[in-house]
Amino acid sequence: MDHKFAGLKTEGGIVYVRPVAVADLPDALQEQVEGLTTIYSVHKASGERLALVVNRDLAFALAREHDMAPVSVH
Repeated sequence: MDHKFAGLKTEGGIVYVRPVAVADLPDALQEQVEGLTTIYSVHKASGERLALVVNRDLAFALAREHDMAPVSVH
């Protein structure tokens, strides 16, 4: 899961971070996160997924690095 996300921008700057069960991902993505049962996604308010990362801290760091305000969703 080493993808570059150039130009991540959202209206209002808020993004949502939520846990994702690896079992719910397509097989190709599951292979990239071997050994993990949960990863985290970063979403726009519209629900569009911007990124998948291995942990919550990284999701928040990614959002802040791109001048977005992350909010946790359960």
